[in-house]
Amino acid sequence: MPGIAPYALPLPAEWPASRADWVLERDRAALLVHDMQHYFVDAFQAAPVPDLVQHIGTLLAAARGAGVPVFYTAQQGDQLPADRGRQADLWGPGMRQVAEHQPIVPALAPATDDIVLVKHRYSAFQRSNLEVLLRARGRDQLIVCGIYAHIGCLFTAAEAFQLDLQPFMVGDALGDFSREWHDAALAQAADCCARVVATTDVLEALQ
Repeated sequence: MPGIAPYALPLPAEWPASRADWVLERDRAALLVHDMQHYFVDAFQAAPVPDLVQHIGTLLAAARGAGVPVFYTAQQGDQLPADRGRQADLWGPGMRQVAEHQPIVPALAPATDDIVLVKHRYSAFQRSNLEVLLRARGRDQLIVCGIYAHIGCLFTAAEAFQLDLQPFMVGDALGDFSREWHDAALAQAADCCARVVATTDVLEALQ
């Protein structure tokens, strides 16, 4: 991955207004931590990683404490060409199956009851049973955090919307290639497929 220059996370006052007026509810929600693996996280040179990891860690603690299901996505290293698919055309072979690439960063390590989904495409729903797992648990709201905002996080939120789920993008618990891409992802999500919320909003809803 190319290096990502530091940038400051956008503040809630800087976010676009969401067209969706959904209300996040603890008993309907699940949390998805998207692609927080070394291969992706280590591309950042500095900010916003410390704040990003702190915010996601806070979300994880709140979700687990409230009995909210927690899901992760994680790509596998050394993917076969048939598994890598067209992503190889744009991004090359991807990560290797080594400790420097594949593991989720230790500060956000999955707990015993969390579910780690193998990530195959931009959207976490592609080639996974995420929708089935959500429906089985009576969950129709998906809280999305992680990286990268304008790619996998946005595509996951968009597919959740098209499955008649209610996605919530946590604007200050996302990371991207730049502040411009981060802002663009929030604008697209707020306009088309998700409600953009802050970490503090999620914590309040999960109390």
